[in-house]
This record gives sequence, structure tokens and C-alpha cells, in this order.
Amino acid sequence: MSALERTAVRPQTAMLRLKPWQQFALLGALSMFAPLSTDMYLPALPSVAHDLGASSAAVALTLTASMLGLGFGQLLAGPLSDTYGRRRPCLIGIGLYTVSSLLCAAAPDVWTLSLLRLLQGAAGAAGIVISRAVVSDLFSGSEAARYFARLMIVMGLAPILAPVIGGQLLHVTDWRGVFVVLAAIGAVLMAASWRGLSETLPPAARQRSGFANTRAVLGVLVRDRRLMALTACYSAGFGAVFAYISGSPFVLEKIFGLSPQLFGVLFGLNAVGLVTTSQIGGRIVTRTGPRRLLHIGVAMSCVVGVGLAVAIFTHAGLAAVEACFFLLISSYGLIGPNATALALTPFPHVAGSASALMGLSQFALGAAVAPLVGIAGQHTAVPLAIVVLAMVFGGATVLAAFGERA
Repeated sequence: MSALERTAVRPQTAMLRLKPWQQFALLGALSMFAPLSTDMYLPALPSVAHDLGASSAAVALTLTASMLGLGFGQLLAGPLSDTYGRRRPCLIGIGLYTVSSLLCAAAPDVWTLSLLRLLQGAAGAAGIVISRAVVSDLFSGSEAARYFARLMIVMGLAPILAPVIGGQLLHVTDWRGVFVVLAAIGAVLMAASWRGLSETLPPAARQRSGFANTRAVLGVLVRDRRLMALTACYSAGFGAVFAYISGSPFVLEKIFGLSPQLFGVLFGLNAVGLVTTSQIGGRIVTRTGPRRLLHIGVAMSCVVGVGLAVAIFTHAGLAAVEACFFLLISSYGLIGPNATALALTPFPHVAGSASALMGLSQFALGAAVAPLVGIAGQHTAVPLAIVVLAMVFGGATVLAAFGERA
């Protein structure tokens, strides 16, 4: 049977050994490795630079290494989960995450820390990619979109809570203690997954092992125009969001003079928009379908992108810019869950590999746009407007040109 043929039929899967709310909590926690690994660490960056005698640029490299690990690690964990099942690769990834976090706490210099952060990110990527694959194993179509929308609650709140938790930890410990806490979180998730995560991909539905088969499967996926269009749309939406995350502190604090505390309030308010639209979408997706909601989200992001550019170029003021930020983040609440469900549903046997391609594209694009937003300095928002416009219209164009019936 060819790799393509083996992707054509959805397997009969076993449910997790958990109650529904426990299942949601575990899969949500597994999807949090990205904000845990990056955002919780952000408040400690100055102390890392001081303690290790490193420049701010060298310390920023530890963030880049983590992002690269989170992206490319999915490309390893996803195919492995299609070959060996979801449970074993997930447990191994969480175990490596726990160990690498402890090693980060003991890093003697910034270059060793960067290498360990790369390993930590790659290990944490297993939880991200496999949690999506498990949802795809258990649900399809509108039901999958509804479940991914529910997970947006975690994805929206985690980036807010993680830096707050990290900042509070620095009152009682140093940056090394933050990594010890990350290791402890990894250990807790390891125990929870060991007890609660059943195998959702039966042996009969798995792929053959070996590099040749993995390459064949990835080749099938990469040549699927619909999947790649949805991946591009999903990643471009995330790219616009990450441009906002990277640039909004400078726009709101340096240009409009907001205090860090007020910035935090607005940042949290925008995340509420993301959670709200995702939950509204999750409630109506069974009636409207994920395809329609995705196109509504993409259209909304394009309108908001134009509005943000106009507000910035015409110096319309804080209220107009913040309204555009809120609506931009809110639009991703419709794009993310529905693009993911539409992309993964046709590939039940290789959902791990398909999810890995989406994750790699997502984090690679996020890592690429972050430095572009600040390319003209801290006192202009023009690069942010241009990057957001490029992301939203790029995603919309690819979806329209190659998405076919997506």
C-alpha cells in the first residue's frame, strides 16, 4: 500500500482514559510548550545577560534557538508519531523536555544555554504536534474545528499568564530557578500523560518506519495544494499575530507612552478577543462549517490589516491602533482552529506529519517576522503595519489561489 493510500481512511480510535474535561486539560497543557518555553523566560532576559556576562543580542539568540527547536522538532516528532503511535513519542519528548530544562538551569555560559534551549524547544515540540494529531485522531470536520476552538482558550491565555508567572518567580528565585520550575512542569505533564494518554492511533493505521517512507509521506503532503494552502494561510495568520506580539510593546510604550502595566492590560484585553471569537466559532461551526468560518476570519484580518496601516500612516491615535490590534488578534480565533481542522481531517493516518508541517511553517514564519517589525527602530510603527499587511494578504491570496474547496 502506498503512502498516499494509507492516508485515505480514518482509523477507528480509542478514546483517552480520561473524562472529557480531563482530556481537554491534558491536550491543552501539551499545546502550551511554546509559551511556557519562551514567554515565561522573557522577564529573566536582563538577569541572564548580567549573570552570564553576555550581550543582549547573544541572550536574544537563546530565544531564537528555542523557536527553531519548536519548529524543526515538530518535523521529527510528527512522523515518529505516525510510525510508532502518539503515546511513546509524546512521553519521550516530555521526558527530554524535563531533563533539558534542568540542564538549562545549570548552563555555564550563553552559548551552552542556546544549544540547550534548542534541545528544549525540539523536545517540547512533541507535545504541540502530537496534541493536534490526537485531536485529529478522535474528531474530524466540524467536530475537530470545534475542539481546536476550545483549545484556543489555552492558547490565548498562556502567552498572558506565562510572563506574569515568570516575573513573579523572579521575586523568589533567579533565572535558573525559572528553568527548574519548567522542569517541574514537565515532570507533572509526564506523570499526567503516562496515566491518562491512551494510544489513539492503532497499529494497523501506522506508517512503516524508515527514512524512505517518511520522505514519501512528506512528499505526498507537500504536493497536496489544498493542505499547503491551508498551512500557508494558518502560518500567515500566526505571522501577523506574532508581528503584533513582537512590535506592540514598542508601539504602545515607546510611541504612545503607555506604562508597562497598562500595556499588560491591553495585551490581556486583546487575548480576550482571541478567546471570544474562537469560542463563538466553536459554537456555530457545526451549522456554518469550518470552511466558511475560515474565510470569514481571513476576510476580517485583511480588512483589519488595511485599517491598521491607515491608522499608523495617518497618525490616527492610540484608540484606532488598539482597536485594530484587538480585531487582528480576534480574527485569528477563527483562522487557527478552522484551518487546522480542514488541513488535518483528510490525513488521519499521517496527522502527525501534516501537523508537523503546519508547526514548522508557523514557527519559522514567526521567527522571520519578529526582527522585521523593529527594523526601523523603536519609534516607528510603519514596519509593523507593512508586515501585518503582507501576512494577511499573503495568506488570503494563497488560500484563494490554491485552496480550492478549503
